[in-house]
Amino acid sequence: MAAAARAVTHLILDLDGLLLDTERLYSQVFRELCGRHGRDYSWELQARVMGHTAPEAARVIVDTLRLPLTPQELLDQSQARLQEVFPTARLLPGAEKLILHLQKHSIPFALATSSGTESYRAKTSAHRELFGAFHHVVLGDDPEVKAGKPAPDIFLACARRFSPPAPADQCLVLEDSPHGVAAARAAGMQVVMVPSVQLDLELTAGATLLLPSLDDLRPQLFGLPAFD
Repeated sequence: MAAAARAVTHLILDLDGLLLDTERLYSQVFRELCGRHGRDYSWELQARVMGHTAPEAARVIVDTLRLPLTPQELLDQSQARLQEVFPTARLLPGAEKLILHLQKHSIPFALATSSGTESYRAKTSAHRELFGAFHHVVLGDDPEVKAGKPAPDIFLACARRFSPPAPADQCLVLEDSPHGVAAARAAGMQVVMVPSVQLDLELTAGATLLLPSLDDLRPQLFGLPAFD
């Protein structure tokens, strides 16, 4: 634990790699596309782009691997393939339990994800009832999100949309990516990190708490009701 946990009143959850196993799908598609050009989409590169918007991720991948494509070409190819596989995304361990627990205890919770509108719909299509429980959802293509993670825009916008708006220091963010952790800290929020891929310890240093799985979360550490 990087800092002593403080009591909170609101939760903001990430989507990819935290609630849904979409990082596996991203890895599958980008390994396939990069492999066509003799390039390896490594775990290290995947960790670098996690939390980025799709256009920014495409730019980083093209620049890093020196692909013979423009970022837009990679984006178009990857989005077409991802839209086919996103509906197969499964809930990760502890995700459903946490959402139902927050709902049961009337704890305000929302979703903040770098995913765009069409990607979000495809990813959550098999779990619409569960994702309908969120107070609100802020997506990466939202007009209020001027800059993607690691900028704090998405988390600050998400906090403002609670009714009434939630103070930043009363929000706890749950994230899986280093960029997401940095964005939460920049927003003045505590953040629990549940990495979806193995990361160097230095990439987890900003988290208030580091956990191997959502199943290991103890809400009472943050002044919230414990799991039954």
